[in-house]
Amino acid sequence: MTEPGPAFGLLAGLAAVACTMPYVRDTLRGTTVPHRGSWLIWGVLEVVAVEAQRADGARWSLVPLVAQCVGTCLVFGLSVRLGSGGLSRVDLALLGLAGVGLAGWKAVDAPVVATSFVIAADLVAAVMMLPKTCRDQHSETLSTFVLAAASGALAVGAVGALSAPLLMYPVYFVAVNAALAAVIVHRRRITARRTAITGGRHVAPAMAVR
Repeated sequence: MTEPGPAFGLLAGLAAVACTMPYVRDTLRGTTVPHRGSWLIWGVLEVVAVEAQRADGARWSLVPLVAQCVGTCLVFGLSVRLGSGGLSRVDLALLGLAGVGLAGWKAVDAPVVATSFVIAADLVAAVMMLPKTCRDQHSETLSTFVLAAASGALAVGAVGALSAPLLMYPVYFVAVNAALAAVIVHRRRITARRTAITGGRHVAPAMAVR
């Protein structure tokens, strides 16, 4: 029987590349404005996640994670010129949280420790963007989060075994991106209903950036 891991891994990698493209496109158009500090944080976290998953023995499930990491670093590179904002105290705290995870990994030789801290820091960053997303749901690229969730689901299939250390990050990745996509869709529906009720006299709020 052919091992499903390679097929799932390659499909997940393609989905990871595809999820970045709309965000890059919208950033270049100026309709999406990435926050420099946030994307720096996500880039650092994904680099740590790649190394932790690799050390835990990930194979084909590593393909989408590497692709996502490269895409995140690309967006951060674009944000230097086209984005806004910088490192806040919370951003620095999240970097510190990732650093604690790395220290724990080295101290007890358990990559899953680093992965756990990466997930915790990433979740905090995701929660931080919710108020901005609720205020102006069109300031985010919906397809990016939908495709990211699909990439994570395929990455779960690429693991090919019931391994908690290898499954925890892709499962989290599915959940957080699906949740963010659901928030965007829900808020857009509410805005559309309000616009219909007021006869189209809807004034969009000033665009906030994450």
